[in-house]
Amino acid sequence: MKLRVDGNLCTGHGRCYSVAEDVYAPDDEGYSANRDVEREVAPGHEESARLGAYSCPEGAIVLSED
Repeated sequence: MKLRVDGNLCTGHGRCYSVAEDVYAPDDEGYSANRDVEREVAPGHEESARLGAYSCPEGAIVLSED
């Protein structure tokens, strides 16, 4: 699985890293770190990635099942 956080949509609510800190992390300003970079989800962390994506009120997180 891959994920990407759209930097244009992310407004820094922090829900993704609040519910799934094993996948998402904040940057120094409270936004999701690594915005606009597609990255692999570590094996075994797919459910956390989904939970973080579903918790985003802006829908800024895109998951792909590659």
